[in-house]
Parts: sequence; structure tokens; C-alpha cells
Amino acid sequence: MSYVEKLLARNEHIVRVARDHWITLLPTILVDVAVSIVIIGLSVMGVILSPPLTWFGLLLLVVPIGHFALRIWAWGNNQYVVTNRRILQVTGAFGKRVSDTSLEKINDIVMEQSAMGCMLKFGDIEIISGSESGIDVFRRIADPIEFKKELLDQKEALASLDVFEERAGRVGQGDPAPTEAPSASDVPGLIAELDELRQQGVITDVEFEEKKQQLLTKI
Repeated sequence: MSYVEKLLARNEHIVRVARDHWITLLPTILVDVAVSIVIIGLSVMGVILSPPLTWFGLLLLVVPIGHFALRIWAWGNNQYVVTNRRILQVTGAFGKRVSDTSLEKINDIVMEQSAMGCMLKFGDIEIISGSESGIDVFRRIADPIEFKKELLDQKEALASLDVFEERAGRVGQGDPAPTEAPSASDVPGLIAELDELRQQGVITDVEFEEKKQQLLTKI
């Protein structure tokens, strides 16, 4: 089980995982390649001047290679995760920092792409929400268009689930009394709607069976 999977609540599942675009690694690539070229060049000169210097120079290649490997490790551990309930930002290769925003609290999503970002498919996503932080910015994220679309789809799906639960007689949050319970004749139609939500990935198979049984008890 991955670290992100351990963060999931009951009946919560991952629908999309995004990372920073590979272009964020470009400065590291250029520096490490340049350092490697210098080391190899000096090592070749060492073949002519003093053979022991050749082996010492090649040994120094461990430094840029190790640095690049650590940078790749850190890049792979920085994730932007969309679930059917919230969006999480997980950062840190060894220590972890996790911040999340409920989809219900998202008020607006702003995307910005430069000309190069449009060509290489990266950009900035700004999440405006009703949380304490207010605004979260994910910079140079890969494939921001699909990421934004997924966020909007999941937010809409969550709203559809809320509407369904209200129709099914759920007690609304903060409501003093339950909404009007459905009649027995409404149950087959509600189960069909519930199955459609399951097919869309809004709810899991387990949630579907639980809610289906709850509806059947009302017949």
C-alpha cells in the first residue's frame, strides 16, 4: 500500500494523480550533465598525465549521478491527488507534508499556461476555496487541462451524490429532521440512479451495496 493510499478515508478512492512537469527537472539535468562532462574530460586528461587520476575522476561521477537520482526521487514523491472527495498535495521524499481541500469547498479553479506550457503541456493551477488557506497554487503541473477537468467532474459528481442522498431521505447536515422519505415505488428508480453513480465512479461497489440495502429496507 502506497503512502497516499494510507491517507484515504473509508469509501474514498483515487481518480487521478499528477506531478510536476518534467521541465522542472531541466536545471538539474543540465547542471549534472555539465559536471559529468567536466569530470570525464579531466579523467581523459588523466590517462595521458597520470593513470591513477583517471579512476579517481570516474569515481567522482557518483556525485552528479547521486544528485540526479535524489532529485528524481523527490520529484516522484511530490504528488497532486484527486479523489472522489478531495484534492491532496503530498510533498517530501523522506518526511511528508500533506495538505488537502474538500471538493465541496472549492469555489473556483484558475488555470494559466504560457506559450511554452501550451506546447509542452504544463501550467499553473490555482484552487480558490473556502478553506483557511483560501488559495492553493500548483505550479508547472503536468497536463493541467485534464487535471482541471477531472476536478470539475468530481466536484459535479459529488454534488449529484448529495442530490441523490437528499432524494433518498438522508438527514441533511445540520437539519433538525430528516427529509421526506421516498415511497416504495420510488426505490427502483433510486437504485437505478445509484447504479449510474457507481458506473461513473462517484461511489464504490461497496458504497453501492450499502446504499442499495438501505433503500430496499424502505420498501
